[in-house]
Amino acid sequence: MRRFAEITKTAAAFALLVFAWAGSSTLAQSADSARVAVVELFTSQGCSSCPPADKILGEIAGAPNVLALSLNVDYWDYLGWKDTLGSPEHSRRQREYAIRRGDGRVYTPQMVVAGKNHVVGSYKGRVTAEIKSVLAKPDSAFVPVSVAAQSQEVTIDIGEAGAQVGAKDATIWLMLVSREVSQKIKRGENRGRKIVYHNVVRKMMPVGMWHGKPMKVSLPKSSLMADGVEDCVVVLQVDGTGPIIGASMLQNLAQTASN
Repeated sequence: MRRFAEITKTAAAFALLVFAWAGSSTLAQSADSARVAVVELFTSQGCSSCPPADKILGEIAGAPNVLALSLNVDYWDYLGWKDTLGSPEHSRRQREYAIRRGDGRVYTPQMVVAGKNHVVGSYKGRVTAEIKSVLAKPDSAFVPVSVAAQSQEVTIDIGEAGAQVGAKDATIWLMLVSREVSQKIKRGENRGRKIVYHNVVRKMMPVGMWHGKPMKVSLPKSSLMADGVEDCVVVLQVDGTGPIIGASMLQNLAQTASN
């Protein structure tokens, strides 16, 4: 694990707790459930501790009702390799999470689950436990979110606040995602390694505010198209970087562009 405040090196070898997702595993929920656990991995191509976490994110990305995202940060670029996927927006989002939690902990690899608790991204057992805890909540603790593509627009539908949602105001984030990116690292701590990143966030933007009632947001599809972007994700999040109370993914955005 690498901390932002002070650089520490972890042991090269460490044990990963084994967890079998087994297809429709214990994380599976009903098809019409609003429950979803959003997992954000703050990672870096310049961090030697990150590749195991990158691999784990790829594994949990296939689990039912889990929306796993990679957000590469840029604050390790000075170590000799500029992260090709790094973004100051991701670094800022991670810092804002730490400020909101009050613990000030900013490090890589760090997974933030449902916009709240954070765990070391290479500790699969702890990551799994956090996901299961989120998905154990009733549907009334989530807000239904769906996203669909029409001929020239993308439409986001957000439902009403359930009895246990608590918040009545939330930011609607839209994230443009590359499903898989392979990168050969030529310098720095991961020199010579080829790392695969999953559900890579290329761009994120707030597209509206939700106030507890059903609403719809329509966006021109052409404004969302960019090289490498395959999918888009919508996240409903209290105060911008607070608890995530709803989310959805639209796959194959590029393929629907000409429909």
